[in-house]
Amino acid sequence: MLPVMAEDNPGSFPQKTLYMVVEHFKNQDPIPVYRRFRDHGRMQPDGLVYVSSWIDDRFERCYQLMETHDRALLDQWMAKWHDLMDFEVFPVVTSKEAVAQLGPRL
Repeated sequence: MLPVMAEDNPGSFPQKTLYMVVEHFKNQDPIPVYRRFRDHGRMQPDGLVYVSSWIDDRFERCYQLMETHDRALLDQWMAKWHDLMDFEVFPVVTSKEAVAQLGPRL
């Protein structure tokens, strides 16, 4: 879902979009990532919100849910980590939102 202006409130901020970010640790090594995180934090720009994350049981990749009204903020954040990780990004909706959108077709 692309960010859009709220129809009932012209001039409002764009709606936020959830993104599932799959981070593949380069050389399958999470240690440099966790060191940087320990020393500098997540380093996301204002307007990009961390929601939650999960690490696979082999410590090769991280699944991170982020939210923002501006996709460019996600790119800015990933640029700070690209030397340690490769990224896949998927716009997602919650299950509740999916049911609301699909409900009329059920």
